[in-house]
Amino acid sequence: MRAGGEAAAVAGPGERTLCRLDDIPDGGARGFPAAPGGFTGLFAVRRGDRVFVYVNSCPHIGLPLEPLPDRFLDARRQNIVCSAHGARFRVEDGVCVSGPCLGDTLEAVEARIVDGAVVVPADAGL
Repeated sequence: MRAGGEAAAVAGPGERTLCRLDDIPDGGARGFPAAPGGFTGLFAVRRGDRVFVYVNSCPHIGLPLEPLPDRFLDARRQNIVCSAHGARFRVEDGVCVSGPCLGDTLEAVEARIVDGAVVVPADAGL
């Protein structure tokens, strides 16, 4: 995230800039730590000009999903994977398609792209 730069200017009231869209590799994912005092962070998955943002917490037991920073996707980069128990989630809607939380969903965060920046609600991930 750029402090005070162009990205900061695009967020409206009640919003915050997560990052620039270009900061997330196309077909990849990036994690964002919780705000100070917060419990969970967020992560975003990019598919071209679209971005899908979720709370970084597995619906099965509430642990963060990634084993290493920014490692949210399977080897083929098709599904989000929980490192704790291998559950797989669709990128487009966060629905668990295999694993112990089958049918549950990740907590989606409304995100929009404004002038190349990914903007989310200010209280997302707190």
